[in-house]
Amino acid sequence: MTAARPYVGATAKYVKVTPRKARLVVDHIRGRTVPEARTVLAFMPRAAARDVEKVLASAVANAESNPNLRWNGDDLMISAAYVDEGPTLKRWQQRARGRVNQILKRSCHITVRLEPAAPARLEKNEPGGEASTKSRRRSRTRKAVA
Repeated sequence: MTAARPYVGATAKYVKVTPRKARLVVDHIRGRTVPEARTVLAFMPRAAARDVEKVLASAVANAESNPNLRWNGDDLMISAAYVDEGPTLKRWQQRARGRVNQILKRSCHITVRLEPAAPARLEKNEPGGEASTKSRRRSRTRKAVA
């Protein structure tokens, strides 16, 4: 039986951003380290990036202040980040001839989960790295053609 990996997270509920717009931001940071994610969010022009950045900062603070773990914020990576739908407020807008249009004010719940970063990835120049497999593949195709 495999032991569950420890993780720390944070959730912001009832954020006044549509889930679809928030998911566009969250998709950019999933799987990245915390410093990389902070940089991506700092330069992202979308309004939802500020809300996601606050949740990320809260998750890092939770990880650093947890007495059982005491993780360093820069050594963490985002293992899961997702956006769920929150409640939708329904409002009405008056139109001509006694008609109305429905306005949907959507909200969302943003969740970020952090884990310790995996060991350093293999360098591209080391044997068994990404570059060596590509070069082996190319050499086989050249021999077949020649």
